[in-house]
Order: sequence, then structure tokens, then C-alpha cells
Amino acid sequence: MEYVYAALLLHKQKKEINEANIANVVKASGAEVNEAQVKALVAALADVNIEEAIKAAPVAVAAPAAPSGGGGAAEGKKEAELPSAKTEEQAMEGLSALFG
Repeated sequence: MEYVYAALLLHKQKKEINEANIANVVKASGAEVNEAQVKALVAALADVNIEEAIKAAPVAVAAPAAPSGGGGAAEGKKEAELPSAKTEEQAMEGLSALFG
């Protein structure tokens, strides 16, 4: 997974996605570099338009966490209403803001 993140980081910084750059990013993160995985990723991304792949990626919208607290219905407290989930369009806008 760190190799994909390295490629996305390089793409965001408009740097060339090559074996040396990916290896340097992975090393900088403190992880061990597996040269075979680096070569495989670079080969797999050779014909991929990363910008289009990011735009086309399905986005899972996480449900908000349940409110925590010691109180319950026995104490007469009403549960807080949860905000409505983001629409897919809003989620895609957020993703595109992350990656350019």
C-alpha cells in the first residue's frame, strides 16, 4: 500500500513516477523497499492516467460515529440526530480536492 501512496504523492507534487522516486519516498517513510514491488507498480502505472483514475474511483462514504456518552434512554435523554450522509457528488469533490 505504501507504494501506491508514494505514487499518489509523487503525482500530486508533479514529480515523475519512476522506480528511484518511489523507492526514495518509501525509504523516507521508514519502510523497507521491495524492489520487485516498486518495479511492478511502475510497470502497472505506465499506461494509467492517474488523474482520470482518481476521478473515476468509487468513493465509500463512512457513516458518522455513534455519539458516545454514559447516558441512555433510561435517563430520558434523546439521541442526537445524525447529520445526513454526503452525496456521492460531494464526496467526489472532496476527493478531487485532495489529489489536485
